[in-house]
Amino acid sequence: MRTWPALLLTGPALGRPDDPTSDLLSAALTDYPVAAIDEPSPDARRAFFHDRTERDRAIPDLRSLFPDLRIAPVDVEDEDWAARSQATLTAVTVGRLIVAPPWHADAARASAGSTTVIIQPSMGFGTGHHATTRLCLAALQRAKVRGRSVIDVGTGSAVLAIAASLLGAHPVIALDDDPDAVQSARENLELNTGAKVDLRLGDLRSSVPGVADVVVANLTGALLIQASSHIQALVAPRGRLIVSGLLNQEEAAVIDAFADLVVADRMHEEEWSCLQLVRPGAFQ
Repeated sequence: MRTWPALLLTGPALGRPDDPTSDLLSAALTDYPVAAIDEPSPDARRAFFHDRTERDRAIPDLRSLFPDLRIAPVDVEDEDWAARSQATLTAVTVGRLIVAPPWHADAARASAGSTTVIIQPSMGFGTGHHATTRLCLAALQRAKVRGRSVIDVGTGSAVLAIAASLLGAHPVIALDDDPDAVQSARENLELNTGAKVDLRLGDLRSSVPGVADVVVANLTGALLIQASSHIQALVAPRGRLIVSGLLNQEEAAVIDAFADLVVADRMHEEEWSCLQLVRPGAFQ
């Protein structure tokens, strides 16, 4: 049986709802090639990595950032992530979008006036249950993407690209540099036969997919700043950029990084922020 190299992070702060440590840890882990995060107990998180080298590289940084947490490397047997998730994972509703696992698909589709996105849980992100994904789903609806082109940067499970297509966007390009993410996205596209998405494996710095009316980048604050020039270049002259994955306190730095764009809309959920940035004169 396959085993996953993982980090077990424990500490009382993770179990306190009013303590920001859990959200800060989630944000910090996205700077590494983490395959998934689970919660074996209220005061513990497990971060799964694709290989031991990447796991071990993360340990000193995380210990420096979170000195009050105990951080230990572990190897975890593959426990059939999707099957275990079925017990607790339910549909998520954001506006007129419903993101549902396959076992809730029929019930979700029966909801009048809603558009259903089916996402298979896997060792990855993007089931619609994280605040940043919900914020991006709401932003896509506010951006009125019907008939407009969309590029989803760092697509992961492709939940945002699929949602954009089902909302009427065309063409839709989904880009990710992680082969496992692209495979997950491909499987989810097969579950959403009405979605038309051009799925591409590639690094944004070397694989330029063109420009689009709407660009979505649900990454992290650090990655948004680091890749800002590449992401900004994807936005059409009268286009719009939706960014999330950043913490509220990172807003100013992210806005500064996209100096050619102005803030047209912002939303917040918990400690997370989502910005819509536009070129002057962009569509409303």
